[in-house]
Amino acid sequence: MSDDQMPLRKIDHVKFFVGNARQSAYFYRNAYGFDVVAYAGLETKVKHEAGYVVQQGGITFILVSPLRANHPESSRLILHGDGVSDIALQVDDVRRAYNLAVERGAVGVVGPRVIEDKYGIYEYATIRAYGDTTHTFVNRDRYKAFAPGFDPIDPSRYDVKTYHDTGLLAIDHIVGNVEEGKMNEWVEFYKKVLGFEQLVSFDDTDISTEYSALMSKVVQSGRGRIKFPINEPAVGRRKSQIEEYIDFYGGAGVQHIAMATNDIIKTVRHLRDNDVSFLRVPKTYYENLRERVGNIKESIDDLAELGILVDRDDEGYMLQIFTKPVQDRPTLFFEIIQREGSKSFGKGNFKALFEAIEREQDIRGTL
Repeated sequence: MSDDQMPLRKIDHVKFFVGNARQSAYFYRNAYGFDVVAYAGLETKVKHEAGYVVQQGGITFILVSPLRANHPESSRLILHGDGVSDIALQVDDVRRAYNLAVERGAVGVVGPRVIEDKYGIYEYATIRAYGDTTHTFVNRDRYKAFAPGFDPIDPSRYDVKTYHDTGLLAIDHIVGNVEEGKMNEWVEFYKKVLGFEQLVSFDDTDISTEYSALMSKVVQSGRGRIKFPINEPAVGRRKSQIEEYIDFYGGAGVQHIAMATNDIIKTVRHLRDNDVSFLRVPKTYYENLRERVGNIKESIDDLAELGILVDRDDEGYMLQIFTKPVQDRPTLFFEIIQREGSKSFGKGNFKALFEAIEREQDIRGTL
């Protein structure tokens, strides 16, 4: 590895700052099929916050809540509601990743730290990204648990499953919404600071409806394992979904997390059985689907029943569906995605998807 190459491996975990971590862990377990695997709080001698680690496949979320009003991050809950506070990146060398990032213009939040406890040696450091979102560089090669302060939870505590396994395997990509005019600035940040490359770009001719439009560029890490689309609003007749997000979130932040599955029909059926709500497109979307996307192995009737979208590129096809927001504010939601060779992000579905989002905005009175 050259001296100037950012030593990124993959997304290690996503940290959510929430109002009630215990209830959020219950939600992600029972709605999305995650296992609760670790806990931090008063019982583990962590006095300022409580945290639960939930995992499924290669996906790890941390759900953290303050225990007192004077927690340094408590104001996030008033400003944002529940949301993503940190996207942690696993690296070969924490100190080198942090120093390179700061040399290239990143704002440091926490310098390189090494913590040693009964589980081994844990290394981390943190830089600032868009809004008040951060990236923490993590190396756990010599650590046997999740992180300092967290103790593993005995799986037998959750032997009686009241939920369906949902088959979620990995984080495909994480989308950030930024203010108008800021997209290129953050694309350059990821390219210059973290060594990403631009993968694809969409403008308002690609992503628009009668009422609203947005611009989007996708950046990915050099190894292709980390993909971050960055959205900004474009001028439209009404308030776009990006403007609505920024209004209710109180600034730039993570809009949605796309989670991959190998069987989207089975996954969505289980999620629906678990009471997860999805956006729906009109039945007319499916009338000429075969002509638009060619042969696919899935049943069109099944896709239409569940509201799953399909798109094709030169390398294959992909299937996707989007949940409604997972809290009362119209901010964070999830995408479920299955790739059959395609590396695209569903350009052919943008119009149908955005019209579905606008129908929800109209119901909320925010369009």
